Parts: sequence; structure tokens; C-alpha cells
Amino acid sequence: MALSAVRPGLRRLLWGRGISALGDGLWFTIWALYFTRILRLSPGTVGLAMTLAGGAGLALAVPIGALADRYGPRGVLVAITVVRAAAMAGYLVIHGTWAFLVVTVLFTAPANGATAARTAMVAGLVPGDAERMRTLAGQRVAQHVGYAVGAGLGALVLSADRPGGYLAAIAGDAASFLVLAAVTATVPSGAPVARSRTTGARLVLRDRPYLAVAGATAVLSLCWAMLSTGLPLWISRTGRLPLSLSGAVVVISSVGIAVLQVPAARLARGVGASARTAVWSGVALAVSCVLLATTSAGPVLVAASVVIVASLFHVAGELGFVAASWGLSIPLMPEHARGAYQGASEGATATVQMFAPAVFTLTLTGLGAAGWLLVAAVFVACSAPLPALARRAERTRREPRHTI
Repeated sequence: MALSAVRPGLRRLLWGRGISALGDGLWFTIWALYFTRILRLSPGTVGLAMTLAGGAGLALAVPIGALADRYGPRGVLVAITVVRAAAMAGYLVIHGTWAFLVVTVLFTAPANGATAARTAMVAGLVPGDAERMRTLAGQRVAQHVGYAVGAGLGALVLSADRPGGYLAAIAGDAASFLVLAAVTATVPSGAPVARSRTTGARLVLRDRPYLAVAGATAVLSLCWAMLSTGLPLWISRTGRLPLSLSGAVVVISSVGIAVLQVPAARLARGVGASARTAVWSGVALAVSCVLLATTSAGPVLVAASVVIVASLFHVAGELGFVAASWGLSIPLMPEHARGAYQGASEGATATVQMFAPAVFTLTLTGLGAAGWLLVAAVFVACSAPLPALARRAERTRREPRHTI
């Protein structure tokens, strides 16, 4: 299918992602207070639900991707989006712990698989790895713009702190998922994938070179918890820096991603370039950690300035990580198993994200500034082997029989 024929559908998908991300930004801003203040759930119950949902998400990522390969990513993605819309609406009417657990698992668990199916759908519609990455980068920009707008609306809901405001926000998020489902259904289905005697799920789970690349790259996703957990915790523990500084860093990150994600995707054209970009991403994130470690002492104004400089390195690292993850996972996947391979990549990232808040909580509370240095070492140690791992994985793609 010619790219010109699918561009209108991709533009609609871009708007759908932006609208859905607006709902997500709204939800992520209010969910903690809604659960504890309106539903009156204990923090332990909320934590248990999130843990169960996270574990289910890890288990479902590859199977959902394999379903996308078998039945087509568009239909699978529409179905998942409708299920998540219904689960979100369920938060309006649930009562009791068990109902909360069920709804939370239904809403959260399919998210990684949905991302894998969406990437597989784009890969089926767009020819060439460079154009695929450019399309995915554009969607990420729309996503972050939507997040920013939604977070602003969420702040208004929090400032009013009325039950009706929370309920309206949840209804709006459910509606945003329905919009995304309707838009996705209008996107062309893309070219069919060739059948293989080995299912995509079995193939990717035996593909150790690919899994090694996905696992090492996924460690760089610690950068997300670094911003959402590590920095706010560090600022509050030091007691020297204004808490608003953490919010300023989030703004810098959002603007940087919105402006630079598409150009950054050009750095990861080809497996070799992507691996090198991942290495530089790890170095940039490590530098950010080292700079933050120095802010425990010295004049407050200087320390605040160092935090801002560290945030710039963080933006560079995050941009490089996202571009490299696409530049490695897409060219190295077999075309007949796009969904399953993207599911494995998403599953690796989700595994890191499941433990990421604990990593920063334990290291920073237990080691102080040395905790930042430890995380910096992790970033460098996990990104440095990627060029060699990527070359090994690329060699297996060129073998006559892809049997790992």
C-alpha cells in the first residue's frame, strides 16, 4: 500500500493519540487522590492492585503482540482500547476492594500489549525503518502535548478537590479512549503478514540475541522514574531546594521532547547508529545523575542551577533512549512477527518500570548522593555492551534460517 494512501489515516491516528493522551495526563494527575480520598482505599490496597496489574501486563505483552500478528493489529488495538475505556468507566461505579482490583487489572494490564500492537500497525502501514521511526516520533510528540494539557486540567481538578470534578475527569478519560478506538478503526489495516510455522511468541522467546538487546535497552527507561520518583524524592529529602523545582524540570522535559523527538529519531537510522545512540544516551543520563549528586551541598542558587543543567542532560538521554529503542527493536524484528517482537520489547521495558520506583527510593534513601552515582554506573554499564549485542543480533537476522 502506497504511503500517500495511508497518510490520512495516520494523521487521524495522530489526533486520536493526542486526545487519548490528554485523558491520560488528566488521569495520572488525579488517580492517587481519587483512590485514597474519594474511594477511600488504603495505600496498601492501591499498591497491591498496581503490582498485580503490572505483573499481568508483563505476562500479556507478548501474547497480545502475537494476537496482533495473527488477526491484525488494528482489530486487536481497537478491542484493547474499548476494554480500557470500559475499565476506566468502571472506576465511576465500583465499590469494594475486589471490584477495584479487577478494574485496575483490566485497565492497566493490556497497556503494554496495546503499545506493541500500535507499533506493529505503524510498521505494517509505513515502508522503511526511517519512515516508521519518524511516524512513531510524531505520535510521541502528540502524546506529550496531550499529556501536558491533561495534566493542566488535572491540576484544576485537584485545586477544586470536589467529588464531581474527579468523576467528570474519569468520564472524560473513558471518552478519550472511545475516541481513540473509533479513530483507530478508520486507519487502513495495512499489508498482511506472512504466516510462519513457528508462532511469533515462541520465536521471540527463543531469540536470545534480540532479548538481550531489548533487555539492555530497557534499562535506560529508568530515566522515566528518575524524573517521576527520584528527583522529587531527592529534593524533598535535601530540604534545601524548592519543591517547585521538580515541576519545572518536568516542564523542561515535556517541551524538549515535543520539540526534539522527531529530529532525535534521525540519530538512530540503522542498527549500528541506534546502538551508538543508546550508548550516548546512557552517558548523558549518567552525567545527569552525577550532577544531581553534587546538589546536596553548596549554595542553594548554585544547586538549583545544577538541577536545571542536569535536566537538560536528562532530556538528551531520554530522547536518545526512545530513538534507539525504535531503531533497534524495529529493524531487528521479523516482518511476520512484528507484534510479538514489539510485545517482547514492551515487556522488557515494563519489567524495568515495575521495579524502577523502588530502585530510586532504596538507593537515594539508603545511600544519599552515592545513590545517584550508583544509578549512573548502571546506565553506563547497561548501555556500553549494546553495540556488540546489536551486531550479534543483526548477524542472526542474515542467517538463512532464523532459528535461535
